[in-house]
Amino acid sequence: MMPERPYYSLDHAPYLSAAKADPAGFIAALPKKAVIDEIQRAPELLPAIKLSVDMDRRPGRFVLTGSANLLLLPTVTESLAGRMEIARLMPLTESEKQRRRGRFLADLLEGAVTPALRPGRPETDALDLARRLFSGGYPEPLGRSPARARQWHRQYVQSIVDRDVLDVGRVRDANAVGRLLRLLAVRNGELLNTAGLSRELGLHRTTVREYVAVLERLFLVRRLQPWHQNVGRRLIRTPKMHLVDSGLAAALAGLSSEDWITDRARMGHLLESFVAHQLVTQAEWTEPELQFRHFRDKDGQEVDLVMTLGARTWGIEVKATSTPERSPGRGLARLAALCGSDFAGGFLLYNGRDILPLADERVLAVPLSELWTR
Repeated sequence: MMPERPYYSLDHAPYLSAAKADPAGFIAALPKKAVIDEIQRAPELLPAIKLSVDMDRRPGRFVLTGSANLLLLPTVTESLAGRMEIARLMPLTESEKQRRRGRFLADLLEGAVTPALRPGRPETDALDLARRLFSGGYPEPLGRSPARARQWHRQYVQSIVDRDVLDVGRVRDANAVGRLLRLLAVRNGELLNTAGLSRELGLHRTTVREYVAVLERLFLVRRLQPWHQNVGRRLIRTPKMHLVDSGLAAALAGLSSEDWITDRARMGHLLESFVAHQLVTQAEWTEPELQFRHFRDKDGQEVDLVMTLGARTWGIEVKATSTPERSPGRGLARLAALCGSDFAGGFLLYNGRDILPLADERVLAVPLSELWTR
């Protein structure tokens, strides 16, 4: 995007050494505008950047890029508050892969998602949906065969374990972080069970929690916090874990297209993660104040995604079926009852063609394809 700017990658050993040895001198020696890549490898630069920005307030002099969330690093003491704007670039959404902006969330917030029968529109192919799940959103593997794409995903994780893990957390065993990620891929879309993960990995629970935080800093997993209100004492308060990219999750869990038929439970979780990624990423350019959570009570009633904007609350259920049931489900009904007048509506995303009203007029069955065709 900025080919005219000098580019300095801290993966280059001489640059990294100079940045760590003399941060102020490194920044002072840069040209007026520069890109510094893999900034998380030298957080010592941040105080020097802050001083430089305070002395010269022209915006956009520094473009800092990296593969980790800089503000969550335990070694970072300088936040650059008021001096930095953040753009979080997640793996591509399906709409982006098709060169579309993606207006599903915008239309939802504007009340433009309304019932519609589409007899001339072709049915969504289940195999096409499975292909989208297994492809994921990382650009590099998209042009590869499925076997080579899976190989790329596994090598990508290994390169992060070898290169980045030690930069973003107090980690004794980087390979244990990789094993944890593979376990989370197998349990993708489930409630976070640190006790079970601790037993399987042979690690203390505190260590497991810290390693989960490391994976979050590296933008590999997403912790979906539980939705609750003060009146909801019977609600489960445990977060749900999703791998950020469905292609990566499928590769690490060993899922293939045959599992679409034979292992519906795991494929359902993968589809849920896929939808969460589409919506959370669209929110970055549609309405950054949107918050995403999940809902579950002690009776087992649940909603895959709960979206809030202020007090307004929407419930979103995800189903692989091509024919939705007439009832919106007990989970959405329970959520609506708890929200009262703050319940703004519900959506059952399914693999069909038409936008259909359900028994509760506040809830619509909406084709999954709306996520990338609007």
